[in-house]
This record gives sequence, structure tokens and C-alpha cells, in this order.
Amino acid sequence: MNILIVNRYGDPRIDAFSRELEQMLLLHGHHAIRYTDNLFEKKSLLFDPAHPPHLIIVIGGDGTILLTTQQMPVQVPLIGINYGEVGFLADIEPDDISSLLSHLTEPLNVETRMRIELRMDGMVIGTALNEALIVTDRPAKMLKFLISINGKVAERFRADGLIMSTPTGSTAYAMSAGGPIIDPRVEGFLMVPLAPFMLSNRPHLIDSSRTVSVTLEAPKPAKLVIDGQIEIHLKTSCTIELSKSAFPALFVDAGQNFFEKINRKLRHL
Repeated sequence: MNILIVNRYGDPRIDAFSRELEQMLLLHGHHAIRYTDNLFEKKSLLFDPAHPPHLIIVIGGDGTILLTTQQMPVQVPLIGINYGEVGFLADIEPDDISSLLSHLTEPLNVETRMRIELRMDGMVIGTALNEALIVTDRPAKMLKFLISINGKVAERFRADGLIMSTPTGSTAYAMSAGGPIIDPRVEGFLMVPLAPFMLSNRPHLIDSSRTVSVTLEAPKPAKLVIDGQIEIHLKTSCTIELSKSAFPALFVDAGQNFFEKINRKLRHL
């Protein structure tokens, strides 16, 4: 199996661990290559899309996994080894390498994770695995949002911001803002207002088959932050359209029950 190892850049512990993992994979008959460039600085592709690896092993936290999915020219299966804080997206702990090696048999058992495609003026401006966040450029300023579903106004509200999350991202920023934990097999858009002006403005989970758009009605400078990695400055009174991406993220099933994993990791927060 052709395997690409991607690790968080600049951490000597992780670098030493990835070298050890590379040797172990080679001993088990795999063709393993370490990606040594800094993902935050390199805008080039992780790999040739015409010849993608069979698997990417990401060593780091959720941020490294999210950045890796952003950098992939085509989505290939990945599995994360948690060298971060909590690591909701990483299924393997550093001490469980034997468990990792036991799952590296073809065909890989892969679980798809819905991503949100974001469009503005008919052009794709980004794709989110966790969430897309709209906030003001200046602190202590509220925005006015209009959410339309299937062409009909569903809600108007004022808030410090809006989180547009996938079910996978429900355990990230959306959870901190009071959103529910959602089974990642559910496909929908989770809309969570940040500090809404009215307490009646509650989170909504909208089926991904619906047409959803978010319009900024207040003429204030704002920005869109995708997966905590990409920032886009928004025009005033713009409309962002949401749809389910045709290219979901692909995660190798490491045999962990989602709800048991979430319960265990939440105990460490």
C-alpha cells in the first residue's frame, strides 16, 4: 500500500515519531513516504492528483487533519494519530500503533464525512469539513443575518456571528457555542448563532438536500473563516450559498464507536 505520512510541522517529538512510523510501515511491506514541507507555508499540492496515495496518515491535532483535507487535490482516505489536545478527528493514540497497523489491509474500511461547499456570486469560495464561520472584522459589533431555505426566508436575527457546521464539526466550535453533538453519518447543515441578540434564536439542523443561503444584511465589514484555516473578507450585503460537497472527506474506520469516543474525550475537557 502506498502511504503518505503528514505530521504537524516544527515539533521534534512528532518528527521523531513519524520517522519511527515510516520504518515500521516499511517493515510491514508498505511503501511509505514522509511529507516534510510546512503545510501552512506551502501552497503546492500534497501529491500528484493523477497518482494519489492509497492512504494518508496524519500525525498531530484536529487542525493538522483539517489543513490536510484542505490541501488535498482529491480526497483520499486518511487516519489521524492524535498528537494534539483532545483530537476529535484523530482515532489513534500514539501508544496504539499496533491497532493502526492491524487496520492497514485492503480494501480499507472507509467512512465518508460530509463537507460544505460555499459559493458566492456563483463561484466556489471554499469547502469546509468542520465549519465555516462568519464574524465581524471589528470586535463588539453585531451582524444582521437572513437565512433562506428553499428560497423562503426562514429566520432573521442579529448576532456576533454565525457558525455553519457539518455534523463532523458539531464537536468543534459549534459545540462550544451551544450546538448539539450530531452523529457524523447524518448529512445536514448545523446553523449556530454566536451570542444572538434574542434568546429565541436557537441552533438549527437543516437537511443537506435543501437549498440554504445566508445573507448579511448589515453593511459592516465581516470575514468568513473556513475550518480555522482560511480567511476571506466579505463584501457588505453579500449572500453565501451552502450545498453538500460532491467530494466528502474519507476517514478510515479504526473500529471505534463514535459515541464512546466522544464521551471519553469530553471527560478530558
